[in-house]
Amino acid sequence: LAGRTFNDLMQYPVFPFILSDYKSKELNLTQHSVYRKLNRPISIQDETKEQKYIDTYKYLETEVAAQGSMIPGLNTAKPYHYGSHYSNSGIVLHFLVRVPPFTSMFLDFQGKSFDIADRSFHDMSTTWWLSSSESATDVKELIPEFFYFPEFLCNSER
Repeated sequence: LAGRTFNDLMQYPVFPFILSDYKSKELNLTQHSVYRKLNRPISIQDETKEQKYIDTYKYLETEVAAQGSMIPGLNTAKPYHYGSHYSNSGIVLHFLVRVPPFTSMFLDFQGKSFDIADRSFHDMSTTWWLSSSESATDVKELIPEFFYFPEFLCNSER
């Protein structure tokens, strides 16, 4: 698991999106179009987005170089492509909010209240669309539970 553990939400195992079609009622698994491009990061599944991340990196590279020359010794910042990460405790809790004890951990993380309903995990199609195309900051991948524990998708605590 590459040094990852179920015991630390910041080091929780990461699994990639495998499929890219979350709208069809039936999938033809022989069609390449239903699969995610595993040779590309999640954020640039839509190739038209790639230049945005390259431009961000170049801009930050220029800014870091300019600041470093203005303030000697403080050039510790490094340019980056993404301002967020594909896995962190917030993402794990976002997916596992319906499963105790993650529900209480989610509430602690969110200041003792549930998030705005539109931002709660409710739909694979929306999650794929945001991560792979629409959002420049939402680059989340999946957690292992998607592959073995479908009960996490149901709210059994009602």
